[in-house]
Amino acid sequence: MSPEPVVRPHPEPVVLNIGGELGALVVHWNADEIDTPIEISLAGQDAVRSHQHVLERPLGGQTFYAAVFDSIAQGPYTLWVGGEVRAREVVVSGGEVTELHWETPAAS
Repeated sequence: MSPEPVVRPHPEPVVLNIGGELGALVVHWNADEIDTPIEISLAGQDAVRSHQHVLERPLGGQTFYAAVFDSIAQGPYTLWVGGEVRAREVVVSGGEVTELHWETPAAS
């Protein structure tokens, strides 16, 4: 896991810098993925990556688990988990928030 203090609730608001050619990407995932780093690279530039961790985000009496990529240039992206491609051609549009839902239903 990470030396960063991410395994705690993060109730603070997320401020997104979007507009013009900049957008954001939110990847929703399950609670058991907390602290998992998700890497992102511009399509065709697999070697140049940045990352965000899946964080616990309490909001309005519910709890969400998500990684938030802010202020990224519009275009297609590749997402990586554990060094392996998880999704390709994820399109981020300027001035918008793209959301991916990787949650799996809880076993009954």
